[in-house]
Amino acid sequence: MTVSPALMRRIAEAAAAQTLPRFRQPVLIDNKLESGFDPVTEADREAERAIRGLISEAFPDHGILGEEFGLEGEASDHRWIIDPIDGTRAFISGLPLWGTLVGLTVSGRAVAGMMSQPFTGELFYTVGDGAHYEGPGGARRLKTRDTTELSDATLCTTTPALFDPLHRAAYDRVENSVCLARYGTDCYAYAMLAAGQIDLVIETGLQTYDIAALVPIIEQAGGVITSWAGGRPESGGDIIAAATPELHKKAMALLR
Repeated sequence: MTVSPALMRRIAEAAAAQTLPRFRQPVLIDNKLESGFDPVTEADREAERAIRGLISEAFPDHGILGEEFGLEGEASDHRWIIDPIDGTRAFISGLPLWGTLVGLTVSGRAVAGMMSQPFTGELFYTVGDGAHYEGPGGARRLKTRDTTELSDATLCTTTPALFDPLHRAAYDRVENSVCLARYGTDCYAYAMLAAGQIDLVIETGLQTYDIAALVPIIEQAGGVITSWAGGRPESGGDIIAAATPELHKKAMALLR
């Protein structure tokens, strides 16, 4: 099994052909929840269809799990995990902080992944040989920065409003210890951590398709990403990503 950078680019291009023409355009929005708001659009569905088609053509024996169309090929140890638009709320608001996430797990462990933001023309990916960036300014390898102190760190989360009271108290302990906190970044925050722009991402209640593609990008860039309990993050839940092991350890101590 070999996943090439060329395949990652093709997947990104196929998804962008469905998402980008619909971005900042009037779109029909469906709500997946009877109580609350979990939006999905035609762009989500059509992008996932396009991604599934490319993966099935390249690796017909692999399983595929997508946010919009569920699981096929459950018996395979190789499973592609798709979130066609991570950050649909940003997408429908015209904010370019959404992205297409596609990751590959082998026996549950994330080994390759990509995050594509077609409006900014950026692709962040790994196929196991380091983490890479392609976009404005040219191609380069991704590397987390060497921050080890919370007082020097920049922290991102989608919104503190997502935390229940117990989790919010733990999160606030970290936020109150860092230099800067920013909200509303969805998957883009993890890309910025891998790129050495920020230092911490802390989130709660994630699904596997929200995080699996990002795990190997963070790890191949030199960062640490786990659950709040310190376990593997591929299944989602409560997640912390840090630029360095030292920073991860200090933030974990406050979360606990």
